[in-house]
Amino acid sequence: MSAYWVDANILLRLITNDPPEMAARVASFVERAEQGEVILKVSSIVVAEVIWVLISFYGYSREQVADVLIALLTTEGVILESAEQIIAALDRMAAVNVDFVDAYLAEIARRENDSVASFDRDFKRLDVNWIEPD
Repeated sequence: MSAYWVDANILLRLITNDPPEMAARVASFVERAEQGEVILKVSSIVVAEVIWVLISFYGYSREQVADVLIALLTTEGVILESAEQIIAALDRMAAVNVDFVDAYLAEIARRENDSVASFDRDFKRLDVNWIEPD
């Protein structure tokens, strides 16, 4: 079975239906994954890019982004790199209204029992040990 690392533009076409012809092609590709014909792999950096484009260019809210991405990234035949952390970060991004990268970093630190060093005070809201360097 063939496996493919999916670029952000593939996910964006499907989510936005823009342009419709490409979105239809991607929908067929995802159906092939659901049927076990191919495996689609998605990296964390691609997820971050998709989030940025959806919010910055398409005007999606964080909640809309989390909903659509969680549904897509948990589809049968889609393998998400660091899936537990990314799904948790998407949930947290929507619930606490912070950037995905901050939520993802907090999730990684929490799971590793580590702390985050940052000047970004959003980490106060992310239930993670956080410091500002002295």
